[in-house]
Amino acid sequence: MKTAFVTDSGCGKSVEQLMADGIYSVPLQVSYDGKNFHDQEDITIDEAYALMKDGKMLSTSLPSLGKIEELFSKLKEEGYERIFAVPICSGLSGTINAMAMCCEQLGIVFEYVDCHVTAVVQEYMIKVAKALFEDSKSMEEIKAVLGRIVDTTNTILLPNDLQHLKRGGRLTPLAATLGGLLKIKPILKINQETHGKIDVADKVRTMHRAMDNVIEIMKKEHVDDSYLITVAHADDAKEADVYMEKIKAAFPNAKHQIIKLVSVVGVHTGRGCQAVQYFKMIKD
Repeated sequence: MKTAFVTDSGCGKSVEQLMADGIYSVPLQVSYDGKNFHDQEDITIDEAYALMKDGKMLSTSLPSLGKIEELFSKLKEEGYERIFAVPICSGLSGTINAMAMCCEQLGIVFEYVDCHVTAVVQEYMIKVAKALFEDSKSMEEIKAVLGRIVDTTNTILLPNDLQHLKRGGRLTPLAATLGGLLKIKPILKINQETHGKIDVADKVRTMHRAMDNVIEIMKKEHVDDSYLITVAHADDAKEADVYMEKIKAAFPNAKHQIIKLVSVVGVHTGRGCQAVQYFKMIKD
């Protein structure tokens, strides 16, 4: 069955960048001043943070149904009978449901895996899925491999405050109650256990203490040399460097990278957030 592999801009890449690897994508939406912009197409990560620095109140939403329908109709015309998707998780967005609805209307088979987060692991999973399919693996085998990646994935957020997240409505009730406490540095997590919602992992007094606590969490989860560890910062590269030095000291032989936190997360955490996402890579 001719199968197209689809994701969205939650992974931090543009349509063109993903197409270079044979992956189709639809942009999520970033909005301010009553106007909608296509993430990674009309507005870059740097532009989003610049607007936030200027005091603009940004919000995000799922890709427009028109964009999804346009892509899926084109794929059907090209002879694709099935779409396999790894979109931004259902806990943060309605993208999966929107894609499923469009496929049903067009008569295309829809398969997906919920990554229970977004960003780096989302891109990694859709690329692994495509590679496995090209290696003649079945849908069941592909989903099983992706499921094992999800099982090892955790994303921990260290926001400067919870005001942006409270306003965006993406916190669990417990996490939201912390927002009113003074001098609390919340450690937030988003993973399979939280069903893609942002929940509290711990709370401390300072950012650097929070970083140390995260490393202890990672050690308890048996992070080892087979993991990719990404530090993603919301427009604060200096603190990201501090964080990465701590991580490299604890896990020197893992694979490491520093990136800017994707717009669709950074808009909700606010500037200054430091995030770490880690997962066990599959062996070639």
